[in-house]
Amino acid sequence: MSRFQTFDDLADPARTAPRVAALRAELARRGIDGFVVPRSDEHQSEYVPPSAERLAWLTGFTGSAGAAVILADRAALFVDGRYTLQAPAQTDTGVITVVDSGETSAARWVEANLAEGAVLGYDPWLHTADAVARLERAAKAAGGRLERLSPNPIDVIWEDRPAPPKAPVRPHPEEYAGLSRGEKIARVREALAAEKLDALLISDPHALAWLFNLRGGDVAHTPLPLGYALVPREGPATLFLDPDKVTNEAGDAVGDVAAFRAPDALAPTLAEIARRGARIRVDRDTAARALSDVVRAAGAEPDVGVDPIGRMKAIKTDAEIVGARAAHVRDGAAVARFLAWFAATAPGGLTEIDVVEKLEACREETGALVDVSFPSIAGAGPNGAIVHYRVSRATNRALAAGELFLIDSGAQYRDGTTDITRTLPVGEPTPEMRDRYTRVLQGHLAVSRAVFPKGATGAQIDGFARAPLWRAGLDFDHGTGHGVGSFLSVHEGPQRIAKTGTTPLEPGMILSNEPGYYRTGAYGIRIENLILVERREIPGAEREMRGFETLTLAPYARDLVDRALLDAGEIAWIDAYHARVLETLAPLVDETTRGWLARACAPLG
Repeated sequence: MSRFQTFDDLADPARTAPRVAALRAELARRGIDGFVVPRSDEHQSEYVPPSAERLAWLTGFTGSAGAAVILADRAALFVDGRYTLQAPAQTDTGVITVVDSGETSAARWVEANLAEGAVLGYDPWLHTADAVARLERAAKAAGGRLERLSPNPIDVIWEDRPAPPKAPVRPHPEEYAGLSRGEKIARVREALAAEKLDALLISDPHALAWLFNLRGGDVAHTPLPLGYALVPREGPATLFLDPDKVTNEAGDAVGDVAAFRAPDALAPTLAEIARRGARIRVDRDTAARALSDVVRAAGAEPDVGVDPIGRMKAIKTDAEIVGARAAHVRDGAAVARFLAWFAATAPGGLTEIDVVEKLEACREETGALVDVSFPSIAGAGPNGAIVHYRVSRATNRALAAGELFLIDSGAQYRDGTTDITRTLPVGEPTPEMRDRYTRVLQGHLAVSRAVFPKGATGAQIDGFARAPLWRAGLDFDHGTGHGVGSFLSVHEGPQRIAKTGTTPLEPGMILSNEPGYYRTGAYGIRIENLILVERREIPGAEREMRGFETLTLAPYARDLVDRALLDAGEIAWIDAYHARVLETLAPLVDETTRGWLARACAPLG
């Protein structure tokens, strides 16, 4: 039985039509012709509490990114390439049209579908200033207009809406963080001074948690306290957190650098500072339009830009790097026990849920597991082709011989966050499966082995992972890698390996390396390790160079490798990696697992 994951199917397409009808009735009552429903909370977060799952409640779609636009006579749900299979299965496509956001954005759809003279509503707490500006331009181009709504009309019709979370907020030990709260605040103030700013409004709970060395539990699987903070260039900082959540330990730990106030004090405090003429940095990615409106109403202009904490948090401290390595060794031993069990048991009547529960149990046996870092993606056969598939009791599939099984999972330990994907054969794989797996592995290796100059971005690395697939006329519709936090979110910015990855990759950043291939209706393949950006010394180099250290420790599926496709350098890298996996993990596992591990890590060459 899973301690941290549920397999309830929350999506019911039959609920979509009556809920959309109720929303349309509420909008008509207010004289509004449409409404935009983003998949976000007041912090524009990817992971949100149940009380903020408005998009899922309305449409049935439970993915981590998306938006809906509901008009009087039509509606659309916008999802990216990860969810183009999942979304149509979760919503009523007779009421809501699923649209690939990579082909048509919500703003472009509004411009094409909003009637002339129509009023499109939005909740200013659920959109950034830039997002509202795009919608304003689209509505104007259609001959309509945008109007802010309060209260949110979904909150009015959502009768059994969960209460906002009140999980305890606790200190995060400095031995794991590597820097004190005072040291971090001093770095933020240096950044403010460099840009001639008077204060920073922190709207991203990840930034708040990192800066004040706090952790909470307001969001599933991510130890976040939801709240805000104001950091002036001079004087004490202020944390705006529900007082019911702040433990005595947290209050004592933070009391020397910041004061606590209730969340409803944020707007008047912000307005007071703005009236004094302060130049306030407002984060362009996470600050709600409503916060910028507060500053403007007080007679000032918000400085909408980058929260400097994002980059600070992304570059891990020495203590965080030590913790990440330790967490991956611990997690690697748990994953090895799981993989040995899987090899001996599958298919054996196993279902996807059986596998998820076993892997979680292996991690529980470490004695250090705080939570999983996200609900495990465990796709057997065709379910593996759904990129962010989440198994439920309704979709739970038995593993069958001749299929592939994709398992993407992670753990939260106090010293680090893990995320690993392995694709496993169940019985004898087909030649096509071996070909596709090996091409994905080649892309994964190309990133692992990459050497690049200082200043290079994830966008420049992304093509390395795709080239082996491109040569066969194939590709995948998601980024190659995302940033990863330190006992924080498994998805962290600003660093990423993707076409949109414009942030330079700097030593200390942790990212995932996870190319894939998905054949709809048949199988999915993804291989993922976490990697750490490091300095790379090259004799005679004329530029400062970078490379990656692989943190994740688990063997690849050798029965899926077509050795004929690999060159000598790729085979040598795999053999060296497997030797490291065996040497590191063998002393930490039981005899049965050790024997399996020795076979799984035997040289390919």
